[in-house]
Amino acid sequence: MGCQPAFTPEIRSELAARCALLSATPRALVVDGDMHLTDLARMSPEADALLRENGPAYYHGRPLSAEDALAEMAMSGVDVALVWQNPAATERGPDPRRNYEALLEANRHILEVARRFPDRFIPAGWTDPGGLGLDGALALVDRCVCEFGFLVIKLNPAQNRYPIDSAEVLAVVDRILSHGAIPAFHVGGDTPFTPASGLARVARHCGDRRLIAVHMGGGGAGYVEGEELYRQIRALGLAQPNLFFVQSAKRDCHIESDFIAYQEAGLPFCRNIAVGSDAPYGRLSWNFGGYRAMFRSLQDPRHPDPRLRANPGLFDETAVEGYLGGNMARLLADGFAAWLG
Repeated sequence: MGCQPAFTPEIRSELAARCALLSATPRALVVDGDMHLTDLARMSPEADALLRENGPAYYHGRPLSAEDALAEMAMSGVDVALVWQNPAATERGPDPRRNYEALLEANRHILEVARRFPDRFIPAGWTDPGGLGLDGALALVDRCVCEFGFLVIKLNPAQNRYPIDSAEVLAVVDRILSHGAIPAFHVGGDTPFTPASGLARVARHCGDRRLIAVHMGGGGAGYVEGEELYRQIRALGLAQPNLFFVQSAKRDCHIESDFIAYQEAGLPFCRNIAVGSDAPYGRLSWNFGGYRAMFRSLQDPRHPDPRLRANPGLFDETAVEGYLGGNMARLLADGFAAWLG
């Protein structure tokens, strides 16, 4: 299976509304490119037990409802968020069929949230060839794209423990691309399953089609262990213009260095990075306060980086607006427009 989706009139109307939202004033929108939402009534037993045991002190995948996310977005000056399910709150065990149903319901919740708050959330899907098996993972892609209208489908090789460039993963990527959708991956240094070499293979496999790499090598990597991966992926993105990065869960100094390198490189690379919070693994207020302060510092002539001293004015307001939301808005709007013809 795999073809340009024949969407229902209801889905086409939703896609058109999302496209219009993202296209109207893309540079003015502030977009969180990485947010995980949870249906608090359907948490996995493990997540529920952790939350009950630790209460407000539990933060590793602490469930975040749509309503709480909206409050955090208002506090943090975030207009729109690209949202997907929270794997730490979704049941996953030895039974692929049970895993399929649990992940299907988690994806369905994302759709329902986006329908309740269409001006605030852009829904994205999630599949898992490790927990569902290849057939289940492909079937879930078909439902998320064709039935739910999800433009972006994410995989997490790190948490679900499978190589990012395995034959099964490439088959899932092919199915996503065949529908005109965009594959997305957790790409971090927290496990050995998402090395730069594996991401490079997937990017080449996609040809000129877009591919989102969330965390750009961060995602829980240790300070020392993450250094080389950060540099490798920074260089990879400057060689593979189809790669689009969401900065989240990563050391601030490396995020800043990435933005300088990509802004220096010019088009198309300076449009290939966006920002995100990784909520609830990261706080919106902390992240977006930090992003804004960072970009102000990059515009300050006192900044110590020699690349900025040699190129004053490198970060104009148009560039900053792109990184804070315009780049992600453009990527998604282009995808919706292609579907709508």
